[in-house]
Amino acid sequence: LEAIDLGIGMVHQHFMLTPTHTVTENVLLGLKSKGFFLPFDSAEKKIMDLSKKYGLQVNPKAKIWQISVGEQQRVEIIKALYRDVDILILDEPTSVLSPQEVNSLFATLKSMVKQGLSIIFITHKLDEVMQVSDRVTVLRDGKVVGNVKTSDTNKEELANMMVGRPLITSFEKGSVEATKNILEIKNVRAKNDRNLIALKDISLDVKSGEILGIAGVDGNGQSELAEVLIGMRKTLGGKITLDGKDITKLSTQAIRNLGVAYTPEDRMHVGSILEYSVSENLVLDKFNSSRFSKGLFMNQSEIDKYAKKLVSDFGIRTPSINVPVKQLSGGNLQKIVLARELSSNPKLIIVHNPTNGLDVGAIEYVHQTLIENRKKGAAILLISTELEEILSLSDRITVLYEGEMMGM
Repeated sequence: LEAIDLGIGMVHQHFMLTPTHTVTENVLLGLKSKGFFLPFDSAEKKIMDLSKKYGLQVNPKAKIWQISVGEQQRVEIIKALYRDVDILILDEPTSVLSPQEVNSLFATLKSMVKQGLSIIFITHKLDEVMQVSDRVTVLRDGKVVGNVKTSDTNKEELANMMVGRPLITSFEKGSVEATKNILEIKNVRAKNDRNLIALKDISLDVKSGEILGIAGVDGNGQSELAEVLIGMRKTLGGKITLDGKDITKLSTQAIRNLGVAYTPEDRMHVGSILEYSVSENLVLDKFNSSRFSKGLFMNQSEIDKYAKKLVSDFGIRTPSINVPVKQLSGGNLQKIVLARELSSNPKLIIVHNPTNGLDVGAIEYVHQTLIENRKKGAAILLISTELEEILSLSDRITVLYEGEMMGM
């Protein structure tokens, strides 16, 4: 609160929003009221004005749990802008914005700088660094490893400073004969949390040894599609088959047991349990297996042995397998989710924004892991708002727009 009073605003990478409250209520949280009642009407108008001004479309009356991750991030940006700050700190603010929205935001930030506003822009996206910054400070392992003027550097030099070595910028995918359909979706329809149609007669297929990329701006049905495929959301119609078996009405557990892996876009709240340890998160889906349980008791020695192997195999940096995963970086948390999901050699891998908020080293690792599983014959559905990621990894590409597939 003192920082806010001093004119310092912060847009966090991981959202600081109350799910059961509306957009307006979240924006007003922490502000001092001049009377007994909060100025909801004027606040909603100001939110709409900011929304239009910066291309950050949100519904002020919607509850946070009802809106997409991308819309939630827009709320965080509006929440900071609402306070007319002098210093604005942004941590990965563009991760789910469209290119047009990013350009609009950058133009606004540059305009703010000209008017005397100081901006600290924290990002792993080197294109953004080069486009929007005047100076760059590079951090690695909590230490400053470089300070340079943006005009005196380039992306390759910054990437080397970030990871401490030359970075792999392209991958040799190799040729894999993709002929057998593993996933088939025919005319699938589903609603979102606001009870509106989010998927409109979606049809697609994913073959063994293939990466099918689904591109699009966040909030166009991507979350609903992933949740339908893993059994977390009911369909209104249509059919989903996995390796020839109808899984449309099956539970999430039943679908996973058939060989489906899922890395959700929200690794903190859907992909893991933050209070649980590294080892516990690595066996979340295997607690009831005979290997890790003895009647009513867990086989802790076997769990530890298994966890240590995955930590080694997937290069997870953690002080111990017993620390809560909330203490780890976003990249290492994503590695834990990937390790758990891919360790069973799944038939189908569904990944949703797998590199959101990760540094260039972690992104490189995630991409290599997906390519390796493609070579093993897995069918991979890559849902991403990062067009460069879609173009570099996918064998085929389709676009999801307003709940409809736009070409293949």
